[in-house]
Amino acid sequence: MSAAAVEHPCDGEPESQLETANRLMEQLPGHRVEIIGGVITVAPPPDGPHARALTKLMRPFITAGLDDEDSEVLQGIGLWLPGGPEDYAIPDLALVDADFDEHLVENNCYDPAVFRLVLEVTSSNYKNDLRNKVAAYAEAKIPVYVIVDRKHSRVHVLTDPVGGEYDSHEIYAPGQTAELPGSIGAEVTLDVAYMVKAGQRRG
Repeated sequence: MSAAAVEHPCDGEPESQLETANRLMEQLPGHRVEIIGGVITVAPPPDGPHARALTKLMRPFITAGLDDEDSEVLQGIGLWLPGGPEDYAIPDLALVDADFDEHLVENNCYDPAVFRLVLEVTSSNYKNDLRNKVAAYAEAKIPVYVIVDRKHSRVHVLTDPVGGEYDSHEIYAPGQTAELPGSIGAEVTLDVAYMVKAGQRRG
């Protein structure tokens, strides 16, 4: 999956970035369109191993009771970003407060204040997850950002957002267990080898 920047059309009255992004989503069903740092990116639909990894990643959160009364575990929910007037992202997985419905901002995106954690499973656009989104999520004060880096077979856990970066950045390799902060509402640990294997092609 690759991400490409998209420029505004030159004819007539220029449309806003949000209008361009929405037009692209209509023209490219299944693609993920985001605006991060004032740049529109378009990523093709994820592959099967990416989807498998996401399904398996949901399980520890659900087992810990985080998909019940106080919070919900959701895939592909829009996150309104403070980095630009029309910036937004669509993280692969998010842990949000149960009342997130009451915090809709615009364009089917929600206030970052209701997000306890966001998680991305990398594809060929892994640099976007490891760089641009780190800054964007930190600026939005998302407390915990988890990255399952399929290219390098690692799991990153970033916490303590300050300005446009995270104060703490732990990297875990297969054979290790990534412990997530209790601030998300429960104790959750991720088996790195299991998660990395889930994201690999079989056969």
